[in-house]
Amino acid sequence: MAGSARSGDLALSDPAPSNSVPSAIPDVLAPGLACVFCGINPGRVSAAAAAHFANPRNDFWRLLHEAGFTPRRFSPQEQFDLLTLGYGVTNAAARTTPGSGDLRRGDFDRGRIEALAHELEPRVVAFVGKEAYRGLFDERPDLGPQHRTLRPATGLFVLPSTSPANAAVPYAERLRWFTELRAWIEPEPREAIRGIVIDAVGRVLLCEYTNRASGASWWGTPGGGIDPGESDETALARELLEETGLRAFELGPQVLEYTHVFPWNRRLLRQRQRLRLVRVGAHEPAPTIDLAAEGVTDVRWWTVEELGRLPPGALAPGNLLDVLRPLLP
Repeated sequence: MAGSARSGDLALSDPAPSNSVPSAIPDVLAPGLACVFCGINPGRVSAAAAAHFANPRNDFWRLLHEAGFTPRRFSPQEQFDLLTLGYGVTNAAARTTPGSGDLRRGDFDRGRIEALAHELEPRVVAFVGKEAYRGLFDERPDLGPQHRTLRPATGLFVLPSTSPANAAVPYAERLRWFTELRAWIEPEPREAIRGIVIDAVGRVLLCEYTNRASGASWWGTPGGGIDPGESDETALARELLEETGLRAFELGPQVLEYTHVFPWNRRLLRQRQRLRLVRVGAHEPAPTIDLAAEGVTDVRWWTVEELGRLPPGALAPGNLLDVLRPLLP
Protein backbone atom coordinates (compact mmCIF):
# COMPACT_ATOMS: atom_id res chain seq x y z
CA MET A 1 0.00 0.00 0.00
CA ALA A 2 1.32 3.39 -0.93
CA GLY A 3 2.14 4.75 2.49
CA SER A 4 -0.62 2.93 4.40
CA ALA A 5 -0.54 3.07 8.19
CA ARG A 6 -2.17 -0.34 8.67
CA SER A 7 -3.18 -3.33 6.60
CA GLY A 8 -5.29 -6.48 6.63
CA ASP A 9 -7.54 -8.55 4.42
CA LEU A 10 -9.80 -6.45 2.24
CA ALA A 11 -13.45 -6.15 3.19
CA LEU A 12 -14.52 -7.37 -0.24
CA SER A 13 -18.01 -8.30 0.86
CA ASP A 14 -18.79 -4.77 2.04
CA PRO A 15 -21.07 -2.49 0.01
CA ALA A 16 -19.16 -1.14 -2.96
CA PRO A 17 -18.63 2.61 -3.33
CA SER A 18 -17.92 4.12 -6.72
CA ASN A 19 -14.47 3.37 -8.07
CA SER A 20 -14.42 6.72 -9.90
CA VAL A 21 -12.93 8.59 -6.92
CA PRO A 22 -9.95 10.63 -8.18
CA SER A 23 -6.61 9.64 -6.69
CA ALA A 24 -4.72 12.03 -4.43
CA ILE A 25 -1.51 10.73 -6.00
CA PRO A 26 -0.63 11.15 -9.69
CA ASP A 27 0.17 8.09 -11.75
CA VAL A 28 3.78 7.76 -12.84
CA LEU A 29 3.25 6.20 -16.26
CA ALA A 30 4.52 6.27 -19.84
CA PRO A 31 4.33 3.93 -22.85
CA GLY A 32 6.62 0.92 -23.08
CA LEU A 33 7.91 0.75 -19.50
CA ALA A 34 9.82 -2.32 -18.34
CA CYS A 35 7.84 -2.48 -15.10
CA VAL A 36 4.93 -0.65 -13.47
CA PHE A 37 4.76 -1.07 -9.69
CA CYS A 38 1.17 -1.21 -8.49
CA GLY A 39 0.49 -0.41 -4.86
CA ILE A 40 -2.87 -1.05 -3.25
CA ASN A 41 -4.12 2.53 -2.63
CA PRO A 42 -2.98 5.87 -1.18
CA GLY A 43 -2.44 5.97 2.56
CA ARG A 44 -2.89 9.27 4.37
CA VAL A 45 0.82 10.15 4.43
CA SER A 46 1.18 9.48 0.72
CA ALA A 47 -1.99 11.42 -0.08
CA ALA A 48 -0.73 14.45 1.88
CA ALA A 49 2.58 14.32 0.02
CA ALA A 50 0.96 13.51 -3.37
CA ALA A 51 3.68 10.87 -3.73
CA HIS A 52 3.70 7.09 -3.80
CA PHE A 53 5.00 5.18 -0.76
CA ALA A 54 5.71 8.44 1.11
CA ASN A 55 5.45 7.01 4.63
CA PRO A 56 9.07 7.22 5.91
CA ARG A 57 8.61 3.77 7.47
CA ASN A 58 7.67 2.22 4.12
CA ASP A 59 10.59 0.26 2.61
CA PHE A 60 9.61 0.62 -1.04
CA TRP A 61 12.23 3.16 -2.14
CA ARG A 62 14.98 1.45 -0.14
CA LEU A 63 14.11 -1.91 -1.70
CA LEU A 64 14.10 -0.44 -5.20
CA HIS A 65 17.63 0.79 -4.72
CA GLU A 66 19.05 -2.27 -2.98
CA ALA A 67 17.51 -4.62 -5.56
CA GLY A 68 19.21 -2.69 -8.37
CA PHE A 69 16.29 -0.81 -9.90
CA THR A 70 17.69 2.64 -9.06
CA PRO A 71 21.32 3.84 -8.86
CA ARG A 72 20.64 5.42 -5.48
CA ARG A 73 17.78 5.62 -3.01
CA PHE A 74 15.16 7.95 -4.46
CA SER A 75 12.89 10.03 -2.29
CA PRO A 76 9.13 9.82 -2.91
CA GLN A 77 9.23 13.33 -4.37
CA GLU A 78 11.58 12.01 -7.10
CA GLN A 79 8.98 9.48 -8.26
CA PHE A 80 8.84 10.82 -11.83
CA ASP A 81 12.57 10.20 -12.23
CA LEU A 82 11.69 6.51 -12.36
CA LEU A 83 10.39 7.02 -15.89
CA THR A 84 13.89 7.69 -17.20
CA LEU A 85 14.88 4.24 -15.89
CA GLY A 86 11.93 2.49 -17.50
CA TYR A 87 9.72 2.12 -14.41
CA GLY A 88 6.38 3.53 -13.31
CA VAL A 89 4.01 3.51 -10.34
CA THR A 90 0.23 3.35 -9.95
CA ASN A 91 -2.34 1.98 -7.49
CA ALA A 92 -5.00 -0.71 -7.68
CA ALA A 93 -7.52 1.56 -5.89
CA ALA A 94 -7.72 5.35 -5.93
CA ARG A 95 -9.49 6.10 -2.64
CA THR A 96 -7.33 7.26 0.28
CA THR A 97 -7.85 5.22 3.45
CA PRO A 98 -6.07 4.80 6.81
CA GLY A 99 -5.28 1.20 5.84
CA SER A 100 -6.06 -1.44 3.24
CA GLY A 101 -8.60 -3.05 5.57
CA ASP A 102 -10.83 -0.03 4.95
CA LEU A 103 -11.11 -0.76 1.23
CA ARG A 104 -14.16 -2.32 -0.42
CA ARG A 105 -14.62 -4.33 -3.57
CA GLY A 106 -15.89 -1.38 -5.59
CA ASP A 107 -12.73 0.61 -4.86
CA PHE A 108 -10.79 -1.61 -7.26
CA ASP A 109 -10.95 -0.87 -10.97
CA ARG A 110 -9.72 -3.90 -12.89
CA GLY A 111 -10.79 -2.30 -16.15
CA ARG A 112 -8.38 0.59 -15.59
CA ILE A 113 -5.42 -1.76 -15.09
CA GLU A 114 -6.41 -3.75 -18.19
CA ALA A 115 -6.72 -0.51 -20.19
CA LEU A 116 -3.32 0.59 -18.90
CA ALA A 117 -1.77 -2.63 -20.19
CA HIS A 118 -3.53 -2.31 -23.54
CA GLU A 119 -2.66 1.34 -24.12
CA LEU A 120 0.83 1.62 -22.59
CA GLU A 121 2.04 -1.99 -23.03
CA PRO A 122 4.35 -2.26 -20.02
CA ARG A 123 6.44 -5.42 -20.00
CA VAL A 124 5.41 -6.24 -16.40
CA VAL A 125 3.00 -5.00 -13.74
CA ALA A 126 4.40 -5.80 -10.29
CA PHE A 127 1.88 -5.70 -7.44
CA VAL A 128 3.35 -4.45 -4.18
CA GLY A 129 1.47 -6.76 -1.84
CA LYS A 130 -0.86 -9.70 -2.42
CA GLU A 131 -3.94 -7.65 -1.54
CA ALA A 132 -3.41 -5.26 -4.45
CA TYR A 133 -3.57 -8.23 -6.81
CA ARG A 134 -6.47 -9.92 -5.01
CA GLY A 135 -8.54 -6.75 -4.98
CA LEU A 136 -8.38 -6.57 -8.77
CA PHE A 137 -8.66 -10.22 -9.76
CA ASP A 138 -10.51 -11.74 -6.77
CA GLU A 139 -8.01 -14.56 -6.38
CA ARG A 140 -5.28 -15.18 -3.83
CA PRO A 141 -1.86 -15.22 -5.50
CA ASP A 142 1.45 -16.69 -4.49
CA LEU A 143 4.44 -14.38 -4.48
CA GLY A 144 6.40 -14.21 -7.72
CA PRO A 145 5.39 -14.46 -11.40
CA GLN A 146 1.76 -15.29 -12.15
CA HIS A 147 0.10 -17.48 -14.78
CA ARG A 148 -2.41 -14.68 -15.42
CA THR A 149 -1.30 -12.05 -17.93
CA LEU A 150 -2.80 -8.85 -19.35
CA ARG A 151 -3.27 -8.30 -23.05
CA PRO A 152 -1.53 -7.73 -25.30
CA ALA A 153 1.67 -8.96 -23.64
CA THR A 154 2.06 -7.83 -20.02
CA GLY A 155 3.31 -10.24 -17.35
CA LEU A 156 2.23 -10.03 -13.72
CA PHE A 157 4.41 -10.41 -10.62
CA VAL A 158 3.43 -10.23 -6.94
CA LEU A 159 5.81 -8.79 -4.34
CA PRO A 160 5.48 -8.70 -0.56
CA SER A 161 3.94 -5.55 0.80
CA THR A 162 6.49 -2.90 1.74
CA SER A 163 4.17 -1.34 4.32
CA PRO A 164 5.41 -1.07 7.93
CA ALA A 165 2.32 -3.10 8.84
CA ASN A 166 3.90 -6.07 7.03
CA ALA A 167 6.63 -6.47 9.65
CA ALA A 168 5.98 -10.22 9.84
CA VAL A 169 7.89 -10.58 6.56
CA PRO A 170 11.59 -9.92 7.26
CA TYR A 171 13.32 -7.25 5.24
CA ALA A 172 15.74 -9.81 3.76
CA GLU A 173 12.78 -11.78 2.41
CA ARG A 174 11.26 -8.70 0.82
CA LEU A 175 14.59 -7.83 -0.75
CA ARG A 176 14.87 -11.37 -2.15
CA TRP A 177 11.59 -10.97 -4.00
CA PHE A 178 12.45 -7.50 -5.32
CA THR A 179 15.79 -8.86 -6.53
CA GLU A 180 14.02 -11.79 -8.21
CA LEU A 181 11.70 -9.35 -9.97
CA ARG A 182 14.68 -7.31 -11.18
CA ALA A 183 16.10 -10.43 -12.82
CA TRP A 184 12.70 -11.63 -14.13
CA ILE A 185 11.88 -8.47 -16.08
CA GLU A 186 14.89 -9.13 -18.31
CA PRO A 187 13.38 -11.55 -20.86
CA GLU A 188 14.91 -14.93 -21.66
CA PRO A 189 16.06 -15.15 -25.31
CA ARG A 190 14.33 -17.86 -27.34
CA GLU A 191 14.42 -18.90 -30.99
CA ALA A 192 11.18 -20.11 -32.58
CA ILE A 193 10.02 -21.41 -35.95
CA ARG A 194 6.44 -21.42 -37.24
CA GLY A 195 4.73 -22.58 -40.40
CA ILE A 196 2.27 -20.72 -42.60
CA VAL A 197 0.52 -23.91 -43.69
CA ILE A 198 -1.62 -23.46 -46.84
CA ASP A 199 -3.61 -26.25 -48.47
CA ALA A 200 -4.51 -26.91 -52.11
CA VAL A 201 -7.77 -24.91 -51.92
CA GLY A 202 -6.15 -21.83 -50.41
CA ARG A 203 -6.92 -22.17 -46.71
CA VAL A 204 -4.46 -21.54 -43.87
CA LEU A 205 -4.08 -23.83 -40.84
CA LEU A 206 -4.06 -21.97 -37.50
CA CYS A 207 -3.96 -22.93 -33.83
CA GLU A 208 -5.99 -21.28 -31.09
CA TYR A 209 -3.77 -20.42 -28.10
CA THR A 210 -5.41 -19.75 -24.73
CA ASN A 211 -4.04 -18.26 -21.53
CA ARG A 212 -5.45 -20.64 -18.90
CA ALA A 213 -5.45 -18.08 -16.10
CA SER A 214 -7.10 -15.14 -17.90
CA GLY A 215 -9.08 -17.03 -20.54
CA ALA A 216 -7.71 -14.75 -23.29
CA SER A 217 -7.26 -16.52 -26.62
CA TRP A 218 -5.93 -15.79 -30.10
CA TRP A 219 -5.21 -17.59 -33.37
CA GLY A 220 -1.68 -18.03 -34.69
CA THR A 221 0.45 -20.23 -36.89
CA PRO A 222 1.55 -23.66 -35.61
CA GLY A 223 5.13 -23.95 -34.38
CA GLY A 224 7.24 -23.26 -31.33
CA GLY A 225 10.66 -23.09 -29.76
CA ILE A 226 13.77 -24.55 -31.34
CA ASP A 227 15.52 -27.07 -29.11
CA PRO A 228 19.33 -26.92 -28.71
CA GLY A 229 21.04 -28.48 -31.73
CA GLU A 230 17.92 -28.42 -33.93
CA SER A 231 17.82 -26.82 -37.37
CA ASP A 232 14.84 -24.69 -38.38
CA GLU A 233 13.63 -27.46 -40.66
CA THR A 234 13.89 -30.20 -38.01
CA ALA A 235 12.18 -28.07 -35.37
CA LEU A 236 9.34 -27.09 -37.70
CA ALA A 237 8.76 -30.70 -38.78
CA ARG A 238 8.54 -31.73 -35.12
CA GLU A 239 6.17 -28.90 -34.19
CA LEU A 240 3.86 -29.51 -37.16
CA LEU A 241 3.67 -33.21 -36.37
CA GLU A 242 2.91 -32.55 -32.70
CA GLU A 243 0.34 -29.78 -33.16
CA THR A 244 -1.35 -30.77 -36.43
CA GLY A 245 -0.33 -34.36 -37.26
CA LEU A 246 1.24 -33.13 -40.51
CA ARG A 247 4.01 -35.41 -41.86
CA ALA A 248 4.30 -34.72 -45.60
CA PHE A 249 4.63 -31.14 -46.82
CA GLU A 250 6.56 -28.86 -49.14
CA LEU A 251 8.77 -26.43 -47.23
CA GLY A 252 8.97 -23.02 -48.83
CA PRO A 253 10.87 -19.79 -48.12
CA GLN A 254 10.87 -17.64 -45.02
CA VAL A 255 7.97 -15.18 -45.21
CA LEU A 256 8.35 -13.16 -42.02
CA GLU A 257 10.75 -12.64 -39.12
CA TYR A 258 10.05 -10.58 -36.01
CA THR A 259 10.98 -10.41 -32.33
CA HIS A 260 8.56 -9.83 -29.50
CA VAL A 261 8.54 -9.99 -25.72
CA PHE A 262 5.69 -11.84 -24.03
CA PRO A 263 4.86 -13.73 -20.82
CA TRP A 264 4.15 -17.46 -20.99
CA ASN A 265 3.81 -20.03 -18.21
CA ARG A 266 5.34 -17.68 -15.61
CA ARG A 267 8.30 -16.92 -17.86
CA LEU A 268 9.11 -13.73 -19.73
CA LEU A 269 10.45 -14.48 -23.21
CA ARG A 270 12.11 -12.42 -25.93
CA GLN A 271 11.31 -14.67 -28.86
CA ARG A 272 12.69 -14.33 -32.38
CA GLN A 273 10.08 -15.86 -34.66
CA ARG A 274 10.72 -17.04 -38.20
CA LEU A 275 7.71 -17.97 -40.33
CA ARG A 276 8.22 -20.39 -43.24
CA LEU A 277 5.74 -21.06 -46.02
CA VAL A 278 4.44 -24.64 -45.96
CA ARG A 279 2.25 -26.05 -48.74
CA VAL A 280 0.22 -29.25 -48.41
CA GLY A 281 -2.57 -31.07 -50.21
CA ALA A 282 -5.58 -32.21 -48.22
CA HIS A 283 -4.97 -32.69 -44.49
CA GLU A 284 -7.25 -33.25 -41.51
CA PRO A 285 -5.61 -31.86 -38.34
CA ALA A 286 -4.83 -34.68 -35.89
CA PRO A 287 -2.45 -33.57 -33.09
CA THR A 288 -0.08 -36.24 -31.77
CA ILE A 289 0.42 -34.72 -28.31
CA ASP A 290 -1.80 -33.33 -25.55
CA LEU A 291 -2.23 -29.79 -26.83
CA ALA A 292 -3.86 -28.59 -23.59
CA ALA A 293 -0.45 -28.73 -21.94
CA GLU A 294 0.85 -26.44 -24.70
CA GLY A 295 -1.98 -23.93 -24.28
CA VAL A 296 -3.51 -24.92 -27.63
CA THR A 297 -7.31 -25.30 -27.52
CA ASP A 298 -8.20 -25.75 -31.20
CA VAL A 299 -6.66 -26.35 -34.65
CA ARG A 300 -8.60 -25.59 -37.84
CA TRP A 301 -8.45 -24.36 -41.42
CA TRP A 302 -9.43 -20.76 -42.27
CA THR A 303 -10.22 -18.88 -45.46
CA VAL A 304 -9.03 -15.31 -45.83
CA GLU A 305 -12.67 -14.15 -45.79
CA GLU A 306 -13.26 -15.86 -42.43
CA LEU A 307 -10.11 -14.33 -40.98
CA GLY A 308 -11.23 -10.89 -42.12
CA ARG A 309 -14.34 -11.20 -39.94
CA LEU A 310 -12.41 -11.84 -36.73
CA PRO A 311 -12.36 -9.04 -34.11
CA PRO A 312 -9.22 -6.94 -33.54
CA GLY A 313 -6.62 -8.75 -31.46
CA ALA A 314 -7.81 -12.23 -32.48
CA LEU A 315 -4.71 -12.92 -34.62
CA ALA A 316 -1.04 -13.02 -33.62
CA PRO A 317 0.99 -11.32 -34.81
CA GLY A 318 -1.39 -8.44 -35.35
CA ASN A 319 -0.39 -8.09 -39.02
CA LEU A 320 -0.86 -11.79 -39.79
CA LEU A 321 -3.81 -11.18 -42.12
CA ASP A 322 -1.75 -8.69 -44.18
CA VAL A 323 1.02 -11.30 -44.45
CA LEU A 324 -1.46 -14.00 -45.52
CA ARG A 325 -3.45 -12.08 -48.14
CA PRO A 326 -0.79 -12.24 -50.91
CA LEU A 327 -0.35 -15.98 -50.23
CA LEU A 328 -4.04 -16.97 -50.32
CA PRO A 329 -6.33 -16.87 -53.36
